[in-house]
Amino acid sequence: MNKTTGAARNHPSSPEQRAAVRAVLDARSQQPGALLPILHDIQDQLGYIPADVVADIAEALNVSRAEVHGVITYYHHFRSEPAQGAVVQVCRAEACQSCGSEALWEHASKKAAGQNVTLEPVYCLGLCATAPAVQIQDKFHARVTPTKFDRLLAQLKEAA
Repeated sequence: MNKTTGAARNHPSSPEQRAAVRAVLDARSQQPGALLPILHDIQDQLGYIPADVVADIAEALNVSRAEVHGVITYYHHFRSEPAQGAVVQVCRAEACQSCGSEALWEHASKKAAGQNVTLEPVYCLGLCATAPAVQIQDKFHARVTPTKFDRLLAQLKEAA
């Protein structure tokens, strides 16, 4: 599911990706409470959780596919499709909301349209004292205004 458009796409996993998933399942499936660590490991390695591996995860953990799918779709962190370009996350938690993140989100949504970025909401980046916060790829940015966001997006475009 594309977080910004709601459009579902079909991105089947490759044999290499399935092997990576199998390695994660082999390493973690016997651990108590393994579902979230497994999903994190898969997303960290592949950048998303392919829909066609949900059944493999469910089977390895002896849970339903619906349970695995429910966890993937409940947490905003998990993607069901590869990110398109750089990942830009705008915090939408309460502290950031109180400092203008809703307006920043609206601005970012317009600015990111047509750019090679995946814009995602995130609910707490841990920078509450310096809200509103944005994470671009693995770098955090604090006290982000629409003007600062535009500069960050321009820098990202220049670096590409």
